[in-house]
Amino acid sequence: MRAKIECVEGIILKETNYSESSKILNVLTKEYGLLGILSRGCRNMKSKLRASSRKLIYAKFNIYYKKDGLSTLISTDIINSYKNILSNLDKISYATYIIDLTSQVIKQSDKKEIFDILRSSLEKIEEGLDEAVITSIVELKYLSYLGVMPNIDECSLCGDKENIITLSGKAGGLICKNCYNDEYIVKEITIKLIRMFYYVDIDKLTKLQVKKDNLKEVNRFLQEYYEEYTGLYLKSKKILEKIKNLVES
Repeated sequence: MRAKIECVEGIILKETNYSESSKILNVLTKEYGLLGILSRGCRNMKSKLRASSRKLIYAKFNIYYKKDGLSTLISTDIINSYKNILSNLDKISYATYIIDLTSQVIKQSDKKEIFDILRSSLEKIEEGLDEAVITSIVELKYLSYLGVMPNIDECSLCGDKENIITLSGKAGGLICKNCYNDEYIVKEITIKLIRMFYYVDIDKLTKLQVKKDNLKEVNRFLQEYYEEYTGLYLKSKKILEKIKNLVES
């Protein structure tokens, strides 16, 4: 079947060199989910595709679309090249982790909302919102697409919605007073933040003010939960943790 020309909106998650002058781009698209797109000759200095054939580009891609196999890039109209993110090491580190995490999540789910979460999270980081908070929101939202959503509305052990006193990654979420068994006690605001992070519409965020100690408790829970239930170990996450440790020390 002949390839047809189509315009798709997408974000490049990964770039892989192909032959002497080309690349294969893994693009998460709004229309078709994850696509492999061949960008011919884009590594040549004079190529019109050079600037738009890299990781962390949000664009409209005009392609010869193939349902099965590689599509071929014709031209691009860049929507956002994330200049602010690329000019800041912290922002780059968080954005890279979000993209790498997205690459793993879409292997488990083809829901179109994943594209929207990725797009809106990168845009908010680009606009200057706290990249650490945005990343925590994304991590929490992605758990439902990985099929291992924690219990954030009732006790994960008995189902009681009253007397919630803490949350535990290993226990699977919230824990009530009756089921408590020496777990780390988080602040009440941390439980509220977990719920807010999951239900918030990232597109509607205009400012973020979360105290470092509260965010630290959220991240402690998320890290423990990811280790316990997802089996994901990303290199970009390890790099991110090293940067965070340097900042905190």
